[in-house]
Amino acid sequence: MTAGQISDYTGAAALLDSLSMAQWMLADRGYDADWFRDALEEKGIKPCIPGRKNR
Repeated sequence: MTAGQISDYTGAAALLDSLSMAQWMLADRGYDADWFRDALEEKGIKPCIPGRKNR
């Protein structure tokens, strides 16, 4: 978890290497970024993240 004023991407980037084996990653729109989706897919994890309105 990160403080309210810190981007969700900061926490996501810090946790990527420590993710355990999973088939899916369920997250909210705050994690909708191409780099995050790509990083999950490289680990064999299918992102289940709703797209932002501007996607």
